[in-house]
Amino acid sequence: MIIGVPKETLPGERRVAIIPEVVPALIKLGLKVTIESDAGVPAGFGNDAYTSKGAEIVSSREVLIKAADIIAQVRTLGSNQIVGKNDLEFFKSGQIVLGFADPLTSLDEMNLLADRGVSLLSMEMIPRITRAQSMDVLSSMATVAGYKAVMMSADHLPRMFPMMMTAAGTLKPAKVFVVGAGVAGLQAIASAKRLGAVVQAYDVRSAVKEQIESLGGKFVELEAETKDAEDKGGYAKEMGEEFLKKQRAMMIRVMSEVDIVITTAAVPGRKAPMLINREMVESMQPGSIIVDIAAERGGNCELTQPGETVVVNGVTIMGKLNLPSEIPYHSSQMYAKNVLNFLRHLIKDEKLEFNLEDEITVGTLITKDGKVIHPSVLEQFEKSNNPA
Repeated sequence: MIIGVPKETLPGERRVAIIPEVVPALIKLGLKVTIESDAGVPAGFGNDAYTSKGAEIVSSREVLIKAADIIAQVRTLGSNQIVGKNDLEFFKSGQIVLGFADPLTSLDEMNLLADRGVSLLSMEMIPRITRAQSMDVLSSMATVAGYKAVMMSADHLPRMFPMMMTAAGTLKPAKVFVVGAGVAGLQAIASAKRLGAVVQAYDVRSAVKEQIESLGGKFVELEAETKDAEDKGGYAKEMGEEFLKKQRAMMIRVMSEVDIVITTAAVPGRKAPMLINREMVESMQPGSIIVDIAAERGGNCELTQPGETVVVNGVTIMGKLNLPSEIPYHSSQMYAKNVLNFLRHLIKDEKLEFNLEDEITVGTLITKDGKVIHPSVLEQFEKSNNPA
């Protein structure tokens, strides 16, 4: 079998799906690895690095895609809707495409891939179960995003993070408030703490208190019942109005005292919950920073402009998209390892077969045999055809 890795075509996307380091392991699985020329260059991996590990460089994108049995991408058509359509004519029936696909919101694109006879595997749909942890691309990319959010805020804040005792006097440490203690939030807490900031964090799931405190952060308590605030996928549930009223009061109190707020609340396939309103932003001091990691899903802040940095009453609100692509070398390294582990799960005795009794396979397989087959995606089709 041939696995082909084309260049990423979404503007600004610098990651690559396979790095040289994993090529020997793919070959050991029985795969011939082909890389489109310069596909890894934006992430820091030149053509020679691939060929030295046994991969073949292909100069023609069309030839690479048409010849491959498996296409490995960072962003497939669903998450690269405009430019990604240019590859459709090269796909063939029975081909396997894997990568980020945004299948719950890119319904037309799922139909287009199904019509081509492509079997699409959506990497962000890998279930969050113990045996799939090594394949969990959402956690990998959230780790990078949490770190980068802190670096961005440190660069823009008009003060330094650590406390310093100098001849000119003592400099107080920056105060950072992280909203959401998932993978991105925990990495943001750890990164801000390493830089010397005083860190507070909040999550509706009180169970994460121990994790926050283990990283040196202070868990912001909210006097409300939160033991049922987590869904079966590990994400925070939507809460009632009484709870939200208490939450808003707490947010205003804390945000008025901090220098940086980093928001991380996002769930795949859904609009990001709005956690910060204008009143909260206006409570912050001039020069303060909000970094909204959830900007790609609309943002957690009412005033976030996805893809833009705006200033409101002296508060800078950063809605930069695709933070993992800002650190493409390590993002690609982590993503490629996830892809390798996923392929190890699927390939046995040099053959790739879909075990439809397996939770990981069923959770990621979106299209097969000319049809969209994933239950959650079919449910979204039903909702779009029968709006309430």
